[in-house]
Amino acid sequence: MPYSLACSARSEIGLHRKTNEDAVRVDLEGGFCLVADGVGGGAAGEVASRLFADTAVEIFGKATDRDEAGVLARVQETFRRANLRVREHGSHNPLHRGLGCTADLMAFHPQGFVLGHLGDSRTYRLRDHHLMQLTKDHSLVQHQVDSGLISRDAARTHPMRHVILRAVGGEDEISLDLIRGPINSKDLFLLCSDGLTDFVDDGRLAVILDAEGRLEQKVEALIEAALAAGGYDNITAALVSVD
Repeated sequence: MPYSLACSARSEIGLHRKTNEDAVRVDLEGGFCLVADGVGGGAAGEVASRLFADTAVEIFGKATDRDEAGVLARVQETFRRANLRVREHGSHNPLHRGLGCTADLMAFHPQGFVLGHLGDSRTYRLRDHHLMQLTKDHSLVQHQVDSGLISRDAARTHPMRHVILRAVGGEDEISLDLIRGPINSKDLFLLCSDGLTDFVDDGRLAVILDAEGRLEQKVEALIEAALAAGGYDNITAALVSVD
């Protein structure tokens, strides 16, 4: 790679949940980072997020090529294979039917990154002090925002904001968002579950990410901000910086 990566990540159960249905994996040697958030509650969402994370580790661990085409293929194969495994698990375990997970998987190659996205977990990029959301939520309220039915502010507190339109395990065939782009020195990427973004708005995220300090300190600040806002959900954040 013509650049180096550094990372810090943390997943927190929150103040009100009995289990943590989020999963986070970071493998800088394998060149990827992911966050997954289980959906389905009692239908074993944590199983779905773990299956997705384990599938990524399996696929990227066997890789030898690092070109863009190879990285793109591995991202697509991770979602395809994980979707199959989640649906098979649901069919063989009646108490777990309906399980699934949202997922963001970012992988790096010499010229940039490939990002696969399903659901309402999010990926942001901080570049030159400007925070940009790279993903768009696959949710009912985001669809209503896009249709002009409600405002972005109203979407943050809408009672249906957790209704997801796409997820790993949701359908036999997935409709995956693939985002590709170059990377610059000093770029900072945030992958996170909605347990962070539901309670910490983009303005506060930008302030935390743009502050001086180590990656570990910034991750802790993100988690603490969500906990201070109520901590009603599992909270997961992963930061990857480019040098």
